[in-house]
Amino acid sequence: MLNIGIVGLPNVGKSTLFSALTKKQVDCENFPFCTIEPNVGVVEVPDARLARLAEISKTTNLIPTAIEFVDIAGLVKGAHKGEGLGNKFLTNIRETDMILHVVRSFTDTDVHHVDGSVDAVRDVEIIELELIMADVVVVQKRIDNLGRKMKAGASADEKFEMAALEKFDAVLTDGKLARTADLLEDERRTIKGLNLLTDKEVVYVVNVSEEDAKNPNWKSPLGEERYAIPICVSIEAEIASLPEEDAKMFLEEYGLEESGLDRVIKACYKALNLLTFFTSGEKETRAWTIPVGARAPQAAGAIHTDFEKGFIRSETISYEDFLTCDGWSGARDEGKLRVEGKDYVMVDGDVCLFRFN
Repeated sequence: MLNIGIVGLPNVGKSTLFSALTKKQVDCENFPFCTIEPNVGVVEVPDARLARLAEISKTTNLIPTAIEFVDIAGLVKGAHKGEGLGNKFLTNIRETDMILHVVRSFTDTDVHHVDGSVDAVRDVEIIELELIMADVVVVQKRIDNLGRKMKAGASADEKFEMAALEKFDAVLTDGKLARTADLLEDERRTIKGLNLLTDKEVVYVVNVSEEDAKNPNWKSPLGEERYAIPICVSIEAEIASLPEEDAKMFLEEYGLEESGLDRVIKACYKALNLLTFFTSGEKETRAWTIPVGARAPQAAGAIHTDFEKGFIRSETISYEDFLTCDGWSGARDEGKLRVEGKDYVMVDGDVCLFRFN
């Protein structure tokens, strides 16, 4: 399951967005530090293809892939020095796959801004600095521990890890994000468990006004170097409270083609370079998430590790051919079913039946 941590200053719409995304009620009152303990919610990834596959396979058991969102207390400037609630809650998102950074750009005198004014770029820099400072503590502690261990003799992996840590330390103490460090492949391999906050991919959600949400020519105040999507969180909160048909009508009234949840999920999949493949039969139709570039054995491993270990082949049909040929038997008759081996690179929408020993 994909895990996404939500960060931002207090009162930027972070917890309201979490509620809209997960349809799980949390405290979203208009004062700082409303969220104390982290809120966790799991949502299904919407994919219209799943229902069409299930219809053809004549199964009512649909299992979509899912995303877990983790919402922590709002950070403030100086959190690493003990301001506000501090950064102790950041440990709750170290294990996540990426970060959703919520930034406010709407103006509303009834909604207090912790710094007294709305400035999206300043707010982003405040949060990024707090994340950097939290990472500095982790990296320097690891350097000290590893350094003591290496005095008795260092393995090749320990040397690669120390090199990676020193590169991280250099960019972090220079006020830059950990992901700007230029690591070798072997160095990257040795620090997988470090889970630095600023080494994660980030999607910025800019909480905009209703007018900006309708504007097809909206330009991000964060510039082109940060991947940002505009969402009016108050609209999303209203949509989340409506029945499905009413929600569709509401979106049409605002000229929106899809909900904020759909846009957030697409943006996160794009940032993490992920794709979806399917398994479909009489028992169930299910969606699975894997990295772009994954080969057939790794896709099989997403279902069960034994499938990857004993992988023999994958019987594969594209989603479009599955629909056109009316399922597995039709695809076989039309010659659209392909037998793929260990070197096959998976494509988004593949429908697979794995054979394994």
